[in-house]
Amino acid sequence: MQAPISPAADAVNIAAALPRLARERPDRIAMRCPGPDGRYGEAHALTYAALDARSDAIAAGLARRGIVRGTRAVLMVRPTPEFFLLMFALFKAGAVPVLVDPGIDRRALKQCLDEAQAQAFIGIPLAQFARTLLGWAKSARIRITTGHRAWLADATLAQVERAGAGAGPQLAATQADDVAAILFTSGSTGVPKGVVYRHRHFVAQIDMLRGAFGIAAGGIDLPTFPPFALFDPALGLTSIIPDMDPTRPANADPDKLHAAIARFGVDQLFGSPALMGVLAKDGRPLPTLRRVTSAGAPVPPDTVARILELLPGDARFWTPYGATECLPVAVVEGRELLELRTRTEQGAGTCVGRPVPPNEVRIIRVDDGAIPVWSDARCVPGAQVGEITVAGPSATDTYFNRDAQTRLAKITETLPDGSTRIVHRMGDLGYFDAEGRLWFCGRKGHRVVTAEGTLCTEQVEPVFNVHPEVRRTALVGVGPAGRQTPVLCVELRAGIAKREHARIADELRHIGEGHVHTARIERVLFHPGFPVDIRHNAKIGREALAVWAAKRTQEIA
Repeated sequence: MQAPISPAADAVNIAAALPRLARERPDRIAMRCPGPDGRYGEAHALTYAALDARSDAIAAGLARRGIVRGTRAVLMVRPTPEFFLLMFALFKAGAVPVLVDPGIDRRALKQCLDEAQAQAFIGIPLAQFARTLLGWAKSARIRITTGHRAWLADATLAQVERAGAGAGPQLAATQADDVAAILFTSGSTGVPKGVVYRHRHFVAQIDMLRGAFGIAAGGIDLPTFPPFALFDPALGLTSIIPDMDPTRPANADPDKLHAAIARFGVDQLFGSPALMGVLAKDGRPLPTLRRVTSAGAPVPPDTVARILELLPGDARFWTPYGATECLPVAVVEGRELLELRTRTEQGAGTCVGRPVPPNEVRIIRVDDGAIPVWSDARCVPGAQVGEITVAGPSATDTYFNRDAQTRLAKITETLPDGSTRIVHRMGDLGYFDAEGRLWFCGRKGHRVVTAEGTLCTEQVEPVFNVHPEVRRTALVGVGPAGRQTPVLCVELRAGIAKREHARIADELRHIGEGHVHTARIERVLFHPGFPVDIRHNAKIGREALAVWAAKRTQEIA
């Protein structure tokens, strides 16, 4: 068994900022979490000093159990103090936390856990029960539970922490290229894949987020997507974890959100477009907020406008563009987005702003195959739509145990000095306008290729979304590749009777006739409620809709 680690002054590690913050601001609250009753008691708060000292003890205790530098450890813990203590302890130990969205399909979840080949499994009692019953992570030989008893596990977290108490500061000598974590994508745009994060990726993200949004230490953040709370300590912020199900942001209780914001003086908030919709619909002002950030999918213009109305005049509403594999890529502020709203509604796509330095964003010809080596000849000129690529310090370079997907998503580029770098293919279509702004036109895999040409979802759907009785639309293709029939799936606002469908369909066709690229969309199908992704409740499940549309088309025929 490896000896307990000692702090490494030159370590590249997201947890390296904790000891400094603990010295400078020992009594400042690093994070508050709601208790089982939803209340924010002191028992569920962690100061910077406590977060640093307790994560040191847990890291030392984990090492005694065999969870050391390089150990892959599945972490299935709710957003409680234990989650954040464990994450920072694993980083300090140089171990590799494996995070999987708990809401994904059980078969996909098992596949993710099997692929990760984890040596350890750390989870709540329910997760340990599911692991045993369903055969999750059979490779895990070290099992830690957050429960009070070591049921179906080798030890409790409390026992681990006690075993490591008094061991002193812990920080493995991790280097920039060492694997820091494996974060599985939600699978909303394909099969869930384990994104390999190296320590340099996390460190770069911290610097890029700080610069892009002007984040200064001392702020109070409400991160409604818990993994983003991990950035807050490194940024010197206090995290207030909301009382909500993070896998169901569309169902968040606005009363609880407002109560937390008011009680703790929250001045910045991160949430998905679905959560922004909750706050926009609620309509209460947000007077303490100075920075709101929303990501995961394009934010509807009406939501952007309403949130800006609820914020103070000097507040900013940022919508960064990126993905698990590469974040942030570009960013745009809500007011600029609204200025461009007419262009979006006329079919230009959705503006996602300007690239975040030092990212290099380039557009290449659409190609569904692998591209092993970069060539400038693949770049498309001007405002031509192509696939968005990114080269930058936060662009990850591989998927874990997914060589085929890695080849499809990564390109190796040789630089003038002879060194190489990875260019990540976003799998999104887009272009640059004359002002240097990046426009998102939809996922490459969601484009509809007809006999007359190609249609992109984000250039089609906003045209029809202007109808006052439409909540949202989704373009899908039915039929053989290259000769697909475009179908517009429509989700109406609440309370509209079925007898109105024929009228609304005619009105939508009339709207489509006003634009060259939408004029040939004639088939309209009404859906009771679109499937959405489990992470942000915002990305429409177009693959499932396409299957549904094909079946409905056959039934109608």
